[in-house]
Amino acid sequence: MQSTLYLIVKRIMSDIYVDDISLARVLLSSFHINSSSRLKRRVRVSSASPLRFRDSFSREKLKMSKLQSEALREAITTIKGKSEDKKRNFVETIELQIGLKNYDPQKDKRFSGSVKLPHIPRPKMKVCMLGDAQHVEEAEKMGLDSMDVEALKKLNKNKKLVKKLAKKYHAFLASESVIKQIPRLLGPGLNKAGKFPTLVSHQESLEGKVNETKATVKFQLKKVLCMGVAVGNLSMEEKQLFQNVQMSINFLVSLLKKNWQNVRCLYLKSTMGPPQRIF
Repeated sequence: MQSTLYLIVKRIMSDIYVDDISLARVLLSSFHINSSSRLKRRVRVSSASPLRFRDSFSREKLKMSKLQSEALREAITTIKGKSEDKKRNFVETIELQIGLKNYDPQKDKRFSGSVKLPHIPRPKMKVCMLGDAQHVEEAEKMGLDSMDVEALKKLNKNKKLVKKLAKKYHAFLASESVIKQIPRLLGPGLNKAGKFPTLVSHQESLEGKVNETKATVKFQLKKVLCMGVAVGNLSMEEKQLFQNVQMSINFLVSLLKKNWQNVRCLYLKSTMGPPQRIF
């Protein structure tokens, strides 16, 4: 498990340039790397110069991020400022909008990957627990929507009902005993919608798993060369937004076959505000 995790983080960090030490620490902790990890011992921190991640096994030179920190900070400040001019009756979400180039969705392999951000971008994200008796009881105490096996059986594999269920929630969690029955009870509906449940064991904290799900964003290339993911909201501090956006972009770039050469443009946009170009 440790060696697999090392290879994943090694790939990501070979393309990362970070100039915020606190972000670097968050990045390491988000991949659950402990103090004895081989990777952590190879991270060199210099207070006199920007923080860089070096991997002694890599033959390639470190690639510097083309994202300018000042441009990102300025865009975040502008978005926050414009939101103050016209108050809304809800908390606006901030979305990272991405345009890609030199990619052929028909021929090239479509990438897909998820990363846990240090701060929850959408606190009101709807999550449903598909659980056994114990998990359903825990969910009720938390005020979390839940369904047991009997409730799932009532859907009777009806495609319209399963599709309606998938649209109602942003994500699903499932107990170990229930997740095995999902294909038989609901068919391929949740999987087709890209919302197949995440496994939750009884050894894990349900509340912690819900927060982890809310903090995770997914990048997936489909038939078009543009995509958007929620990376924050206007109730967050500027530093928190900066950390979320930079981690999201660095992770996205690590998924691309030619890294920054595949990025055409990047924008940040609040729900009701104008887009701000950051790359």
